[in-house]
Amino acid sequence: MKFLILLWLALLAPAAGAVELPATGRVEVLFTPWDDAEGALLREIDGAQHSIRVQAFLITSRNITRALIAAHGRGVAVRVLADREMVMKGDNSRVPDLHSSGIDVRLETRYGSAHNKILLIDVEGNHPVVITGSYNFTFSAQARNAENVLILRDNAALVRAYLANWQRHRDDATPFAEALRP
Repeated sequence: MKFLILLWLALLAPAAGAVELPATGRVEVLFTPWDDAEGALLREIDGAQHSIRVQAFLITSRNITRALIAAHGRGVAVRVLADREMVMKGDNSRVPDLHSSGIDVRLETRYGSAHNKILLIDVEGNHPVVITGSYNFTFSAQARNAENVLILRDNAALVRAYLANWQRHRDDATPFAEALRP
């Protein structure tokens, strides 16, 4: 009986290393193909004032690419982490376009798949935004797939957790040109 109680308590306890955060701020949820998730992402990117940090498995959306380049052009600090294998495999990858525009791009090589899909917007401002979910930054994610997007606003503790994880991945990532060398 004691074993069952301990097992039950272990199953209910947060996972080791898990972080419990207060539920604050506002949440917007979108589901594709019904909701215009890409439009929501473009509005958030276009509204960025200070910084955008991207962590992507795949970026093929021309609209999202153009919006990130435009943000960079207006002085927003845009930094991108992407999965190296997906950049190498895909003729449709827009990551090289981001790099060519002067955006700081690093490729993740440590993992079988760097499968995160995250935008961190204006984390140093008064209204930080975390965008995450299953949504890849692709046309298919909007038009063909069943995906989800969460836009989480004004939760400083959540932003700090995502930013720390993003930075840990950036520290392990390889600069774009170096990562593409044979």
